Amino acid sequence: MRTPNTPSPVAPKASALAVLFAVVFINLVGFGLVVPLLPFFAQSLNAEPWQITLMFSAYSLGQFFAEPFWGRLSDRIGRKPVLMITVGANAVGYLALAFVPNIWLAIAVRLFTGLGAGNISTVQGYVADVTPPEQRAGRMGLIGAAFGLGFIVGPGLGGLLTQPQLGQIGYQLPIFTAAGLAALAALGVLIFLRESRVRADPAAPRPAFLSGLRDARANPVVSRVLLVSLVYMAGFSAMESVFGLWAEDRYSWGPREVGLSFMIVGIVSTLNQGFLAGRLARRFGEARVLATGMLLFGASLIAQVAAPTAWFPAVSLDLGAFTLPIVQGWIIPIVMAVGACGMSLAMPNISAMISRSTPPDRQGAMLGLNMASGSIARIFGPMAAGALFSGIGHDWPFLVGAALTVPAAIMAINAGRAFRAQQAKALAESA
Repeated sequence: MRTPNTPSPVAPKASALAVLFAVVFINLVGFGLVVPLLPFFAQSLNAEPWQITLMFSAYSLGQFFAEPFWGRLSDRIGRKPVLMITVGANAVGYLALAFVPNIWLAIAVRLFTGLGAGNISTVQGYVADVTPPEQRAGRMGLIGAAFGLGFIVGPGLGGLLTQPQLGQIGYQLPIFTAAGLAALAALGVLIFLRESRVRADPAAPRPAFLSGLRDARANPVVSRVLLVSLVYMAGFSAMESVFGLWAEDRYSWGPREVGLSFMIVGIVSTLNQGFLAGRLARRFGEARVLATGMLLFGASLIAQVAAPTAWFPAVSLDLGAFTLPIVQGWIIPIVMAVGACGMSLAMPNISAMISRSTPPDRQGAMLGLNMASGSIARIFGPMAAGALFSGIGHDWPFLVGAALTVPAAIMAINAGRAFRAQQAKALAESA
C-alpha cells in the first residue's frame, strides 16, 4: 500500500522526460542568452559597472531563496504545479526585462527571474521519484547535459539575435526569444508531464526551512556533499565572472572570443554528462568520480594561469560567410574544455548522492538545499573574485579556486565512506 508521499510506480513516458530536459534547457538558454548581452543591455540603461554586477547577484539571490522553497513545496503539492508556476514566471520575467526603463527595475526583474529559475531541485526531485537508485546518476547526468546544451545554444543564439545598430529593439530581440521559449516549455509541462507524486495530506506538518538544514547537517553524506557543491560552484562562478576581464587584459579578447570559449565549455559538458558521467559513476562510484572531477577542474584553473600570454599572432580563417578567429591565447579554450570535463562530473553525482541518501518525501527539500548552496556560491563567488582580481592580481581568483578543489575532493571521498556506512547500517537493521 502506498503512502501519500510514495513516488508513483509508473515510469515516465519518453515525452515527460523530454519535457523535463526542455525545462532545464530553457532555463539555461535564457540564462545564456542574457548573460553575454547583460552588460551591453545595462549600458543602454546608463548603468554603472557595479550596477551591472548587481544584476548578476540579484538573479542568484532569487535562486537562493527559491530553490529550497520550490523543492519543499513540490514534496507537498507535487512536481507538476511547481514547474508550471516557475516556468511561467520565467516567461513573465524575461518579457518584463525587455521593457524596463531603468537599471533599478532591471535589477528587480532579474531578482524575480531568479525566483522563477529556482526549479532545478523540482526537476531533480521528479527524476529521483521515477528512477531506480542505481540509475539516478545517469538520469541526473541527462539533466546536467541540458545545462551544457543551454550554454551552447544560449550565447550563440544571443550573439546572432543581438543587433546593437537597431537601438533598444536590437537588445530586446534575444530577450523576446527567451520569453517565447519559456512559454513553450510551460505549455509542454501542462500537456505532456504526468505528476510523479500523490498530493500530501494537508493536515500533515510542514517542514520548516531550518528543519531542512538540521536534517542536512545530521546526514553525514548530505552535509559533506553540500559543502562540495558550495566550493565547486564558488570556483566556477568566480572564474565565469572575471574571465572576460582576465582574457581582455591578457589576450585583448572581446565578447566574441569569450562567448566562443564558453560555448566550448557547454559542448564538452553536454557530451560528458549525457554519455559519460553515469557510466563512470556505475563503474567507480559517485564519490570517486566526484572527487576526480573536482581535482580536474582545479588543475584546469592552474593551467589557465600558467598558459603563455602569446604563441602566434592573431589571424583569422576565412570560411566564406563566416570568419573563424584564430587569436592569441587559443590554448585557453582547450584548457577550459579540460575543466569542463571535471565540472560535468560534479553536478549529476552530487545530485545522485543526495537523492540516494535521503528519504523519498525529503528529496525535493534536500535537492533544493543543494541548489541553494550553489546560489550562495554564485552570489559571493563573483564578489570575492572581483576583490581578488582588483586588489591582489588578475590570476588570483583562479589560483584560490584551484586551491579550494583539494578540500572539496577530500570531502567527496569522505561522503562516499559515509554513504557506504549508511548503507551497511540499513542492511544490518533490515536483517
